[in-house]
Amino acid sequence: MTYMDKGNEIVRGYNTYIDSSTDDMGTQMDVGLLVMEDGDTFVIDEPEKETAVLLFEGKVTFTWGEEKCEAERPDCFRYEAYCLLAPRRTHITLAAHGHSELYIQKTLNERDYRAVMYTPETVQTQHAGANGELMGAMRREIKTFFDYDNMPESNMVLGEVLSYPGKWSSYPPHHHPQPEVYFYRYDHPQGFGAGFANGDIYKTTHNGMSVITSGFHSQVTAPGYALCYSWGIRHLPGDPWKKTRIDDEEHEWLWKSDANEHIFKE
Repeated sequence: MTYMDKGNEIVRGYNTYIDSSTDDMGTQMDVGLLVMEDGDTFVIDEPEKETAVLLFEGKVTFTWGEEKCEAERPDCFRYEAYCLLAPRRTHITLAAHGHSELYIQKTLNERDYRAVMYTPETVQTQHAGANGELMGAMRREIKTFFDYDNMPESNMVLGEVLSYPGKWSSYPPHHHPQPEVYFYRYDHPQGFGAGFANGDIYKTTHNGMSVITSGFHSQVTAPGYALCYSWGIRHLPGDPWKKTRIDDEEHEWLWKSDANEHIFKE
C-alpha cells in the first residue's frame, strides 16, 4: 500500500501523482489532478493510452474529436459528475470557465472504441447501507461511470463513492487481485479519515491518494467531514475486474441483517 499526501504542493496546471514511465506503483496507470483557472486550456493527445477525465468541481468545456460538452459541477458532494472516457489517438481539449479541478487517469490500450461522456443522467448509483445495516455505520453512495459491464473495450474502471461523515466505506473489508487507486476529496480542506489496507493504517486527507495492490482494505471518515473519493481500477490481462469482491471471512458475519442486535436490547 502506498499513500501520497500532496497537501500544499498542489499548483495550477497538471499535478502528477503516478507517472507510469518512471514508477507505476503497481497500478499500470498514470494519475494526476488538473487545476485550471478561468481562461486556461489543457490538451490531451495520447497516441497509445486511453484517458478518463473526471470533473471534481468547476465549469469546463470538453471537446474531443467533433464532439463537445459544457460541464458544470459546483462540488462533488451535492452534484453528480461528468466523466469523459476516450481511446488512444483522441485529441481532447479542456477549457475552464472559472476555477476547476479534474481527475485524470490513463493506461495503455490497443483497442479502439467510440469515446463516451458520462453525465449526471447516466451515472450508475448504488445506495449501500441505506437500510440501517450495522446501525447505519456503512451508509454510502457508490457511483460507477464505466466498468466491464458497460465498457468492456476499456482497460480501466472508474467511479466515485460519497461517504457520509463518520461512516465507513469499502466495508466490510474486502480485496480483489486488480490494483486500485483511491483519490480523496473532503468537503473541507482540513477534513480527514483513516484507511486500512493489508494490515497498514493511514490517515486520509484532502487531495490525498492511496494505491492498493493487494490485501483487504476499508476506510472510515471522521465525524463532521464528508468524503467523496474516486476509485480507479486497472484490469489485469486475462483477469478483468467484474465487480469481484472477496470479503474477509473473519468479518463476513457483518452482512447478516441482525448483525448488531445482540449489542443493544431494551
